Amino acid sequence: MYALLDGLRVVEASSFVACPTAGLYLAQMGAEVIRVDQIGGGPDFRRWPQAENGDSFYWEGLNKGKLSVALDLSSKEGRELLAEIATAPGDKAGVFLTNFPVGGFLSWERLSARREDLILTRIMGRADGGPALDYTVASALGIPFITGPESLGDEPVNAVLPAWDLLTGAYAAFSTMAALHHRSETGEGQEIRIPLADVGIATIANLGQLAETLHGGDRKRYGNDVFGAFGRDFQTRDGERIMLMAITPRQWRGLVAVLGIADDVARIEDERGTSFARDESERFVHRDVLYPLVERAVAARDSGELGAALDSEGCCWGPYQRMEQAVRDPALVTGNPLFSAITHPSGAHYAAPGAMATLPSQARVPVRPARHLGSDTEKVLTEIVGLGEGQFGALVDKGVVGVPNP
Repeated sequence: MYALLDGLRVVEASSFVACPTAGLYLAQMGAEVIRVDQIGGGPDFRRWPQAENGDSFYWEGLNKGKLSVALDLSSKEGRELLAEIATAPGDKAGVFLTNFPVGGFLSWERLSARREDLILTRIMGRADGGPALDYTVASALGIPFITGPESLGDEPVNAVLPAWDLLTGAYAAFSTMAALHHRSETGEGQEIRIPLADVGIATIANLGQLAETLHGGDRKRYGNDVFGAFGRDFQTRDGERIMLMAITPRQWRGLVAVLGIADDVARIEDERGTSFARDESERFVHRDVLYPLVERAVAARDSGELGAALDSEGCCWGPYQRMEQAVRDPALVTGNPLFSAITHPSGAHYAAPGAMATLPSQARVPVRPARHLGSDTEKVLTEIVGLGEGQFGALVDKGVVGVPNP
């Protein structure tokens, strides 16, 4: 975590992945992010994976470093309090993240009537207001039909990583900061709508896949082969599997040198009238002869010795690890300053990441865990909304606001 956004207050009313991710990223750069949930937790409060006591590792992971407010959002009073928190005055306030519907009590019209310069970033499923989730976006884009081995035919394969959610969350954080800059220059607030489906289709279009399809039809399945370049999994003599790639000319030259296959490569180039050193796509086109050649060379080496040799030549490769290995990997977790071992609301003690960026000129702020649901309800309502102690107590008694269980 860093303190670049110190003093900025962001209010978040959301659930699931995309919107909480946007709030997380802003919190990790120093913003005070206030997450508002339904008393007892919203629809994502118990999402898997879970700790043994039923608490959600997922929820406490996406809400690190945020303050927690619990309100009865089904009541008129609870909704009024959320609107007051979101539109509270202050030069560095009036920034609101949500994935609630366009209409209703969190509509732009209602909230901007309270604060004209409000920045409201709204994550949506589809631009027309209809629902969409990561898996339904991916299925509509055709991604599951080009994922997996060719032998699957027309069988779709869902990806386990919610890529569109994560991209949408990051784009929402970026858009919020762009709108904040615009407000600082002009004094104008605005609503930003970011549909998950639009992020998905725009991303594949930006990568050239839309044009590819329009001009050549659907892409085939290539299994673990990297499309348009040299890259695939290979197995070493001691049974380890590595991902080996060569995108740049330097990486290709290093790979050829380490594996000792220069003469064979030169012969293939001569026979097929091409140069693999100049054009990465040629390595893909002629993978029918290159992959077996590399496969034999890798299979003749042990993983430790081969890895060291690849590193010495600046080659691009990585071991295949199960997650239980990755979480104990010094380069990834145990020796990585990105992570801090902290105790979470579930009671579990484990390493958690801060900001993914490294700012060499800035000191990292220690990772702060998520708060217990409702831990900051009183603080926020008294300090920001201005409720007195008696008013707050009365709302607790009525069940309008929630506080942590003793």
